[in-house]
Parts: sequence; structure tokens; C-alpha cells
Amino acid sequence: MDIRVLQYFLAVAREGSITSAAEQLHMTQPPLSRQLKDLEDELGTQLFIRSNRKITLTEEGQLLRRRAEEIVTLMEKTKSEIGEAYDSISGELYLGCGESRAMSLIARAVNRLHKKYPKIRINLYSGNAEDVSEKLDNGLLDFGVFIGATDLSKYDYIKLPSSDTWGMIVRKDSVFAEKESIKASDLTAQPLICSRQALNENEISGWFGCPSENLNIVATYNLIYNAAAMVEEYIGYALTLEHLIDTSWESKLCFRPLEPRIKSSHSLAWRKYQIFSGAAEKFLAALQEEIEESTNQSGK
Repeated sequence: MDIRVLQYFLAVAREGSITSAAEQLHMTQPPLSRQLKDLEDELGTQLFIRSNRKITLTEEGQLLRRRAEEIVTLMEKTKSEIGEAYDSISGELYLGCGESRAMSLIARAVNRLHKKYPKIRINLYSGNAEDVSEKLDNGLLDFGVFIGATDLSKYDYIKLPSSDTWGMIVRKDSVFAEKESIKASDLTAQPLICSRQALNENEISGWFGCPSENLNIVATYNLIYNAAAMVEEYIGYALTLEHLIDTSWESKLCFRPLEPRIKSSHSLAWRKYQIFSGAAEKFLAALQEEIEESTNQSGK
């Protein structure tokens, strides 16, 4: 199995059609079909369910797609890092982060970076702590931004001068919208929509005063945008961080902080003993400059 065949496989998986994939790859259909058949023979399993209208992936094909995307990304990242030996001010930078205000600080650091090194390209990956950690461990990310009490013992990291406040996203026509803050006793038996990461944090369980199994959790999410849509449709109230959802006067939603307040800090982490690419090294320097400037301004 080589990279070229994996790229062919991914093209067909994306297009859902051998004909469309062949056009995209600038090749004819018969050799592409033959390459896919050889790949299935090599792996000893069926990867596609073929029909007259569309090609879909089998369960084994879906697994290969996830791994193939990681392999191809890692290959491109490696090529970029090797290429930096000839052009130290260009390259690819891979950042992973959950939804958080920490991205404002990261964005300012990227802006500072681009002013000096405009050829560096940023690749952002959004996901929860588990997703970011897996990709960081596999070398698919240079840095990961983590929120709250995540175990970072296997990484090197720096604390960021920012934090998020936990609260509930509720409809403006709900009884909770009339409150300045929400207590655990307010939520007894109420339908809750919680992030899977939050459910694993002892701090959140401690605030509720009971294990998550005792809560009326009607849905879980990993990114808040879709969860907010469920709040709009009266499905429940979403536990989330502040400033992630539009709560302007045009919105049907509003944010109410938890009482007592819970704040989660932010950290930027990378693998221990990691050899930084030129782009990663420049970014970390830009971030440290941004942190120093932010700290000086807040101290005035």
C-alpha cells in the first residue's frame, strides 16, 4: 500500500463516484478502478458498496478513510518540515483546539507571526480534548490548546493568560433567562445538553454535587454550535463556556453563568522532546511575545 493509492482511495470516498474521482485526479476510470480493486485484494476486505448511482464505504472502508487521512496529512506535514531546511520562513503549522476564548490569544499570536513570516500557513483542527490529544500523540499536530483540568503530564506546556466561564445557554423565553446566574438546585431533573468533555471533569461533577449518571442528560455534544440549535428547539439547556454562541438581541438564546462560578484555564501543549519545525518554533516565539505583552497591559 503506497501513499498514491491512499490518495486515490480518499478521492473516491470524497466524491462517491469513480468517474468523478477520476476526473478530479486527471486519469481515466479503468486504471482507477483497478487500483481500488488491488487495494481491496491487498487488505483482504471489501472497502466499497457499489451501486448504479453512488459508491459508499463499508465499515472497513470508513476505518481506512480515517487512517488514510491521518497518513496523508502526516506525509504532507513531513514534506513541509523537510522543505523548511531550504526556506526557513515558510512551512505548515498544525494547531488543535476546542471551542474557547483562548483562540483569541492564539489568533493574535498568528497575526504577529504572519507579519514576520507571511508564507507560514496555519492548519486548524477543532475538537474536544480527547480528539486533540490523540492527534497530538500521533504527530498530526504541532500544538494543542487544552481547556480546564486536563492531565498534561505527558506533555510540555505553558499556561495561557486566559480563562473561560462555565454557564448555561438557555432560551430568552425560559424561566432561567430571568436569573442572573444558575445554581445546581435550579437544574434538578431539568433536561441538560452537556459536552462529553465536561462530563469527565471532576470540577463540573463537583458543582452539580452528584455524578453525571444522576443528571437528566438528554444529549451530549463535542462542539457547541449544533447543541445551541437543540436549545432553540426546546430540547434542553446546554452547559457550555461563555462567548461561544451569539447571544445578541437578535438571538433567541442567552448565557447565564453558574453560581458559584467555575472558570477553566487554558494551556498550550506539545509532545515532550519534540523537535520543532521552523514554523512551530516561530509560532511559539510569537505566542510568548503576545503573552508577555498581554501580561504587561493587564498589569498597568
